[in-house]
Amino acid sequence: MHRPWRTIGKLAFTQIATWGSVYYAFSIVAPAIGGELGMRAELVYGAFSWSLLVSGLVATPAGILLDRFGGQWIMALGSLLCGAGLVWLSRATGTLSYFGAWTLLGVAMALTMYEAAFATINRKFHFDSRQAISTLTLFGGFSSTVFWPLTLKLSALIGWRDTYFWYGLAQLLLCLPLHLMLGRDAPAEPVPHAPSHTLAEALRHPAFWKLAMAFSANIFIFSALSVHLIPLLTDLGHTAAVAVLLSTLMGPMQVAGRLCERTVARNALPRTVGKFTFATLPAGLLVLLLFGTQAWAAAVFCVLYGLSNGVLTIVRGTIPQAMFGRANYGAISGAMAGPSLLAKAAGPIVAGVILSRHASPAILLVILLGVSILSLLFYLQAVKNTASMPTGC
Repeated sequence: MHRPWRTIGKLAFTQIATWGSVYYAFSIVAPAIGGELGMRAELVYGAFSWSLLVSGLVATPAGILLDRFGGQWIMALGSLLCGAGLVWLSRATGTLSYFGAWTLLGVAMALTMYEAAFATINRKFHFDSRQAISTLTLFGGFSSTVFWPLTLKLSALIGWRDTYFWYGLAQLLLCLPLHLMLGRDAPAEPVPHAPSHTLAEALRHPAFWKLAMAFSANIFIFSALSVHLIPLLTDLGHTAAVAVLLSTLMGPMQVAGRLCERTVARNALPRTVGKFTFATLPAGLLVLLLFGTQAWAAAVFCVLYGLSNGVLTIVRGTIPQAMFGRANYGAISGAMAGPSLLAKAAGPIVAGVILSRHASPAILLVILLGVSILSLLFYLQAVKNTASMPTGC
């Protein structure tokens, strides 16, 4: 195997392990945590949302550090913090220690998850980074497939505390060494006339904020539905079994979307792939709003939802480089990810409030459809004149 592609193997393992142990495992063990610690559900889930807020606040400085020092050291530090946070979580005894552990895990997420991995790939793969990002997300899509059943089995056998403890050890004994094995980055290859913006220049450019708003609105919807989709489908008249069955379509469709991007759309411009991604979600929501009581419509939505979510991850990794260059990719993508992580934390809470105050699920669907249309419009405006963007702003 060509040496740079070993990076993908290492990052694929650490992404699956980190997303699985920190992000996906929580939904399985959250009820047990609340029961043992005597905490209300609002506090149990609120600490998780708080960690996403922390991750959003840390995203920009994390990107700056990745640009300066590379993924070898920064992602290794993230694994160290992640391992410590998971072990701390396994020993939490009350609200204070529980929130403290999730605060540490929020910092760790900013240093280890997709944005950090994309910045690392950008430095190592240079102009082949798009295919590398696409390949990594293809593997990363299996995180939930691996860790939902694994966490369910482990927590039943040894309890949620020991499950988190062993996940923490895996970060320290497996992910940390793999990140250290990433090695030093190759010297950058300068390209004449290639646009390369500083973080300050990017922040002054209207396209940056339009793109950040597009991603934030989109991720707000995905975050809200990741928690409330099954209850939403049951409110539309589907049985719980059918709702769960339809929801399982999303995982394979994410992988299918990434495969299509990796093959069919591999020669398409990143901004063109993004247009498909941002247009697919409102189309799916419109079908669900108009015909959601029919099983076929719910299935169509889940397919479109999964395809869009799968490709969106790749677009998040490739568009900042296409628009603002490689030199300060980590800082710029980190700054762009910050608002998205805040929106990701807010999505489930806002959707929950709407559903609790309005009996009809149509109200939430109308709001989400409006947000998805705004997301599409922001994206189209952001990429409208990318071909003519100047090197400096």
